[in-house]
Amino acid sequence: MSATVEELEAEVLGLPAVQRARLVEKLIASLDVEPDVENAWAEEVERRQGEIERGTVPLLPGAETLSRLRAEFQ
Repeated sequence: MSATVEELEAEVLGLPAVQRARLVEKLIASLDVEPDVENAWAEEVERRQGEIERGTVPLLPGAETLSRLRAEFQ
């Protein structure tokens, strides 16, 4: 037996917000399956991780980062 989109929607809307958010993330990720893009992001993550491990980039505390972003976008 397969559920209709309407049945799934009704069931999903009954989930707690945290579970709905997790489901949304998974659904969106399932649409973004382009190997070139995924590979490019993986390379970028590795590059940035290497910079952090080598100490070649300054790290900021989260609160400071958020403060700077808020100031930039206000």
